[in-house]
Amino acid sequence: MAGLIIPGGESTTISKGIERDDLAGAIEEAAGSGMPVLGTCAGMILLGNSHLGLIDIETRRNAFGRQLASFEADIEIPALVGEDPIRAVFIRAPWVEQTGKGVEVLAEVEGHPVAVSSKNVTALSFHPELSGDDRIHSWFAAQCREWAASVDG
Repeated sequence: MAGLIIPGGESTTISKGIERDDLAGAIEEAAGSGMPVLGTCAGMILLGNSHLGLIDIETRRNAFGRQLASFEADIEIPALVGEDPIRAVFIRAPWVEQTGKGVEVLAEVEGHPVAVSSKNVTALSFHPELSGDDRIHSWFAAQCREWAASVDG
């Protein structure tokens, strides 16, 4: 395995699955080894301090509103996708309320961080898989290849 994605969904349900299957230690070990980790939407929540603590952030669930308040926005994330904006799909999305030391805010919407990174862990409050734009996934795959080459070589 060269990378780990914790996807969107319902954060409480995913958290219970991680607990039930005793996966927290394996996830923490993978992240601690330097393996690239990407969390999207609920994955952002799970990566934060209230759950796995893999990135020093505090999040607010459903921060932009409930299902009917879901929206799309063009955001700029030069560190991940270059200068052209990316269409971000926010569904009952969280935002980052507080960042700790070493956390870089990569993008904001309405003044709220929606993309953050620290070392090998990146958290996004939106669903990049729904936009039809594969630049974030391509960026993450490149990170995984780079990490795998560093541990294999």
